[in-house]
Amino acid sequence: MTTELRHIDLLIAHGLLVTMDSERRIITDGALAITGDRILDVGKTHELQTRYEPRRTIDASDKVVMPGLINCHVHCTGEPLTKGFVPDDTPFEENVFKWLCPIYAAHEPDDEYVSAMLIAIEMLKTGTTCFLEAGTVRFVDHVVRALTEIGIRARIGRWVWDIPPEPRVYRQTTDEAIRHLEDTLQRFRRQANGRIQAWSMIIGHTTCSDALMRAAKRLADEYEVGLNMHMSPAAMDPEGFLKRTGHRPIEHLASLGVLDRNVVLVHMVHVDENELRLVKQKEAHIVHCPTTALKVAYGVTQIGKFPEMLALGINVALGCDGSNAANSMDMLRATYLAAGLFKDARRDPTVIPAETALEMATVNGARAMLLENEIGSLEAGKKADVVLLDRSRPEWVPLHNVVNSLVYSTDGRSVDTVIVDGDIVVENGRCTRVDEQDIYQRAQRAGQAIVARTGLPRKMKWPVI
Repeated sequence: MTTELRHIDLLIAHGLLVTMDSERRIITDGALAITGDRILDVGKTHELQTRYEPRRTIDASDKVVMPGLINCHVHCTGEPLTKGFVPDDTPFEENVFKWLCPIYAAHEPDDEYVSAMLIAIEMLKTGTTCFLEAGTVRFVDHVVRALTEIGIRARIGRWVWDIPPEPRVYRQTTDEAIRHLEDTLQRFRRQANGRIQAWSMIIGHTTCSDALMRAAKRLADEYEVGLNMHMSPAAMDPEGFLKRTGHRPIEHLASLGVLDRNVVLVHMVHVDENELRLVKQKEAHIVHCPTTALKVAYGVTQIGKFPEMLALGINVALGCDGSNAANSMDMLRATYLAAGLFKDARRDPTVIPAETALEMATVNGARAMLLENEIGSLEAGKKADVVLLDRSRPEWVPLHNVVNSLVYSTDGRSVDTVIVDGDIVVENGRCTRVDEQDIYQRAQRAGQAIVARTGLPRKMKWPVI
């Protein structure tokens, strides 16, 4: 008696699966059965072929198949159109206030659309299927339209602060900032079948009053979303909080009732042991941005406590940050640095093994984004966010330990196919939904116009003739 095969949309067959499931199984000659936007089954190819009749089959015999990477800190507007323009020798405060703030302020609505589209292309083509925006958006509707069109998963928000008076276009009273938060949360509760959703986002650092921080947390709870902020990349933040409140930043957030399990704290380099105990106690999440930490000279290898955070059981995810900070949205590059930096800083090769670094880029990121039941691993019932990497490339050969190769040998250039919500959004290394060349040309023109509007000097050390 023959068993009738179940019809499904897609079967990925004969792949080397890095599942990131609870057992961290690696399946040789593995297969994924996908129907709609969900993974239906995971297992050996010969087993799944006896159960399912796919409308389409992808032969992944020369591919590594893994869950989509999760980038938990991205400035999707403000910086992509001026990538590499800011000099790489500027101290943190000069970098932010002299260069980046004027650049952000010079963006027009269509600039933010093109910017979001450009950075989404870069992320998708290097294996990121989901990201957490940094709150650097003024024209949110244009950003949402771009992200919806290209097919990436994201949590987004508007630039909100209430203390700095400049740049003028971002000047907000506390009441205005709170209204911006609530308006964004109301308008973008669920877009693109839930792929795009607004979070409660504040810029953080020393730019937000206590009243704004309390309101941001209240709204995050009310709308059942996360609260996201920058904190303590440089000494400026703890010094500012100590001067204003008498407490370090995380101590103050805890005293306000803001620190909680739906809160994401980005950077967290200049922190002390008591702050980490509070983060652990309140089950908040931390995002480590190693590429930015190195380029902007946060001192991460000297004073960073990321191995200690992980040892405490704090959930630490990874982010790439801005296009004038990290300059690259390749999460595999960030994962490599996460694994390597503290081995050298501690002179201990056992610190942050490759497996832990890969967890930071996948399952830890899903947990930080409050999506641990939806993404981050290849498991039946989860969203079909899947990446196929081409292991016929030289960086993959010979292949002995797939996790070591993922973290230390390869980067986003190996990405061949990307699936988000069951839809193929990158195939044979090319985006399927947008004209990449058109976006690149528009981005070049828009970037040049933004630089001209800022009046900032072009500081190149070598002559251009």
